[in-house]
Amino acid sequence: MNMEVFVLGTGGMMPLPYRYLTSVLVRREGELFLFDCGEGTQVSLRSLNLRWKKISAIFISHTHADHVTGLPGILMLSSQVDRSEPLYIYGPPKIREYVEMSRQVLDMYINYEIVVEEVPWGESVVCYRGEGFSVRTIPLRHTKPCVGYVLEEDPRPGVFHPERARELGVPMGPLWSRLQRGEVVKNVRGEEVRPEMVLGPPRAGRKVAFVTDTLYLPHIKDYVKGADLFICEGMFSHELAETAAEKRHLTAREAGRIAREAEGVGKLGLIHYSPRYTNRDLQVLLEEAKEEFPEAFLCRDRQTIPIPYRD
Repeated sequence: MNMEVFVLGTGGMMPLPYRYLTSVLVRREGELFLFDCGEGTQVSLRSLNLRWKKISAIFISHTHADHVTGLPGILMLSSQVDRSEPLYIYGPPKIREYVEMSRQVLDMYINYEIVVEEVPWGESVVCYRGEGFSVRTIPLRHTKPCVGYVLEEDPRPGVFHPERARELGVPMGPLWSRLQRGEVVKNVRGEEVRPEMVLGPPRAGRKVAFVTDTLYLPHIKDYVKGADLFICEGMFSHELAETAAEKRHLTAREAGRIAREAEGVGKLGLIHYSPRYTNRDLQVLLEEAKEEFPEAFLCRDRQTIPIPYRD
């Protein structure tokens, strides 16, 4: 089952000619999930030839303009394609008002169902559950209610050992498939054979975390631990740490610190850069993050990141 992450925009505050505003899309077996929707999201979707009609849910961190200004266009664009499934939108308080007022003021033509769910601020909840995975919120602290998100797959069955099945009298065929699906079967002697008798220990699914616009909070590491990819804002360099704290943002070094303190993070992708940094200047942010967490890299607009299984 394939999983890929597409970085649609990496900027904060204002779009630049070479950097759109923050937006990240996860594709899991053809199904699309959008995290934040800054200005320029539609352009990157088109550039990457991604089918926006396949977007099942949109997860908004907060209602500051640089995270939601692309949303009205996405909603109107989805009316131009043959869409029958509902579009789910999740976010903290004010997201429902923003969507409803945008539809009203812009007199949007919408020919599909939009379901808006406001997630509680200050606590972590599973806000979305799909087949074999879920999306959980992370409480953050910004200048207005803000949440991060973790998309995590359910544990996978352990490795199937055919020799054990044969020894237990289970013939090759449909019974093997049923065992791998977690079902109890009967062998040729009518005895029950349980899945754990022929399977290895459960294997972890894949995990992607998305955190932006927040002060450093010790509890973030508890939610992002084990993430194959941790996408985190690194808006400022360390020399502007006071500015970052005043504006309730993370520095690149703090992003690296969170990745280091969390257990089992595979890679850290920095995102949501201040417009004061040109692409060349971003190297400073990367170096500071790598001092804390060597597996850090700079997210770039329209970058594709495959998420393979670790085992």
